[in-house]
Amino acid sequence: MTLERSPATALRDIVRLLRPTQWSKNAVVYGALIFSKHLFDPHSLALVTLAFLAFCAVASGAYVMNDLRDCERDRQHPLKSLRPLPAGRVSRGAALALCLSFMSTGLLSAVVLNRGFGVLVSVYLALQVAYTFWLKEVVILDVMAIAAGFVIRAAAGGVVIDVPVSPWLIICTFLLMLFLGFSKRRHELVLLEARAIEHRASLREYSPYFLDQMIAVVTASTVVAYAIYTVSPEVREKLGTDKLYLTIPFVLFGIFRYLYLVHQREEGGNPTQLLLNDRPLLLDVILWVIASALLLYWTP
Repeated sequence: MTLERSPATALRDIVRLLRPTQWSKNAVVYGALIFSKHLFDPHSLALVTLAFLAFCAVASGAYVMNDLRDCERDRQHPLKSLRPLPAGRVSRGAALALCLSFMSTGLLSAVVLNRGFGVLVSVYLALQVAYTFWLKEVVILDVMAIAAGFVIRAAAGGVVIDVPVSPWLIICTFLLMLFLGFSKRRHELVLLEARAIEHRASLREYSPYFLDQMIAVVTASTVVAYAIYTVSPEVREKLGTDKLYLTIPFVLFGIFRYLYLVHQREEGGNPTQLLLNDRPLLLDVILWVIASALLLYWTP
């Protein structure tokens, strides 16, 4: 005998399928707004917020598409098997309708908002389709595709308010996302052990040692790129401050803390959840934001 679910329970499963907890990833669109010193311009802030919402819609549609594609594999995962689709609490038909409606709504909103922004959102959506059906199975390119998605978001934040996007923002974003992506792959490999390739084919080509080598490379590259960015004459002239290097300790602590969580606590499978649940890491990010804002916007 099957018990009927209440509307509230069904709605909760639909919301979980859309993964609103992952929307914080789209906050990278605010990077160009903050570092172009337009944060307190109401019009620019409104445009970027609308851009953020458009990315949230498209990203949610992409998450549902990914769940549809990986439904059978996710049933083998100790955590992902609890998601609404692999657990059978949402039908494939309903999930497909949800996927198409959110993707089309987000894409249409982006085109209406700004033509250039619409182009970048289209590229982002195409990348998500390529990732879901091909790139996620290709070693190294799977993580690079994820990082590229964040780069597109960062660039789109500048396009929507018509400000030039600093190459340093692109470089630092790409390297940081590579760091998080390879750390996530390591967590999956360690967590699933022999069953790893049943969950993700590309994990067959990875090993903890190989991932540790790549993590070490992108970790050093991220710190060096950010340090050069903060002392660059071009950046000092553009931002009107030569003190941005004071935020380097926050970046170092954040990366070191994340490495500690990955290697000592074997966490890192969900960077967003880890950020929200680990108080030292969350506090460090908040302090970095505050320090950066003070150095950029406060002139004594």
